[in-house]
Amino acid sequence: MKKKFWNWVRNEDTGSRTLVLNGQISDETWYGDEVTPGLFREELNACEGDITVWINSPGGDVFAAAQIYNMLKDYPGNVDVRIDGLAASAASVIAMAGNKVSMSPVAMMMIHNPMTIAMGDKKVMQQAIDMLDEIKESIINAYELKSGQSRTKIAHMMDDETWFNAKKAVELGFADGILFTDEDGKKEEPEAVMFSKVTVVNSLLGKFPVTDKIPENDDRVDVKPLMERLEKISH
Repeated sequence: MKKKFWNWVRNEDTGSRTLVLNGQISDETWYGDEVTPGLFREELNACEGDITVWINSPGGDVFAAAQIYNMLKDYPGNVDVRIDGLAASAASVIAMAGNKVSMSPVAMMMIHNPMTIAMGDKKVMQQAIDMLDEIKESIINAYELKSGQSRTKIAHMMDDETWFNAKKAVELGFADGILFTDEDGKKEEPEAVMFSKVTVVNSLLGKFPVTDKIPENDDRVDVKPLMERLEKISH
């Protein structure tokens, strides 16, 4: 049997269940003879009661994600989604199925336009474009339903391949809360930042080591212009 990208954990004392989605969603196994949407549905409905879904995934097959989203939305019990590392691409669609969505303070979410591979003449290419347009609209449906953001704003964020941390996800409505924080909100939360792809690349480039380090008290370095530039790029 091929390796599944999901796993169920049951608490024998309370009877509660936890669904762990880890790694790439689907790959080629979702439509195989052994690991199928039917098997996922069967395991989901094997027991009653509320479930907790932990997600740490870079994404994967959008159609598999859509089916999992539908199954979780249709599940009669409460679905509590928790993102402990990454919910990117198709995984972010699955996250939208939660009655409540919570993120770790260090977790990230990413949304972008759907992608595919096509080969053929002009007609085939246009069909692929039309298909991607419709898939994008269907994904926006899930984001809009959860966040309450306008379709235009969501579409622009997908065009830009947008990353946001836990606090920004809550502000935008893609998440409902931040894990490990006090209910009264007294515990410090991460600064709200929404990253574009360019900002992420610039940030990563800035982490490369340099041979000549400049002392912190050296007043010859003015970082204000650089910070202003990054501020403009990120918006």
